[in-house]
Amino acid sequence: MLSRARRLGLRGFGLTRFRSPDRLLASSYAMDLGALRKNYRGDEEAFEEKHLASLDPIKQFSAWFEEAMRCPLIGEVNAMCLATCTRDGRPSARMLLLKGFSQEGFRFFTNHESRKARELDCNPFASLVFYWEPLSRQVRIEGSVERLPEQESEKYFHLRPKSSQIGALVSRQSTVIADREYLRKKNAELEEKYKEAKVPKPAYWGGYILKPAVIEFWQGQTNRLHDRIVFRYLQDPSTPLGPMTHRGEGNWVYERLSP
Repeated sequence: MLSRARRLGLRGFGLTRFRSPDRLLASSYAMDLGALRKNYRGDEEAFEEKHLASLDPIKQFSAWFEEAMRCPLIGEVNAMCLATCTRDGRPSARMLLLKGFSQEGFRFFTNHESRKARELDCNPFASLVFYWEPLSRQVRIEGSVERLPEQESEKYFHLRPKSSQIGALVSRQSTVIADREYLRKKNAELEEKYKEAKVPKPAYWGGYILKPAVIEFWQGQTNRLHDRIVFRYLQDPSTPLGPMTHRGEGNWVYERLSP
């Protein structure tokens, strides 16, 4: 029988011979993650302030988003990590899909009874992270979160594929269920029920908008001197600025951060 390391194709990454699961943690079975080190872009492709498409970070995000859409190596450009936090400071994060953005903010939809939604109810601040690996680019966004109006959630719900609409009815997200068979049976029942009928949007499903206060653009570099340009939104535009802080469009200011 092939060793686990060979079956997983991990020889050469410092993974020692597999013995048994119960001894895995007690032994020095560890992958040399340094062997996975990635070479980013070269310094000749540095991301400098003169390369900003706009001094409005939403427009800058749009420019990078469009470039990512044109990259055939990126499967889902709108995939993002959403990080939320409980009232007492316990964080959680998960991947989901961006469903629109504008000067108002970044929109996504989910179950209002899910863990992320419960955390947003008690602590309405969150962070988004987009990572477009083929371009060595990352965008971090922080801000307050609000629920979208019911009419907007209703409209978007009925733009989704019917299977996704039914899926929202089937799943009471984050609740405990007995097994997958429960989902299969429930899904089959609802597919039959709404075969010729409009699927109603459940009251527990809807949208959110994250209104950005901080947007950071990160460009990876081979020598690890990565480029980081961060925009901050000033509630009071008359706030004095430091010598290395620059005014952008509107109430935005921007700075370069050390990598």
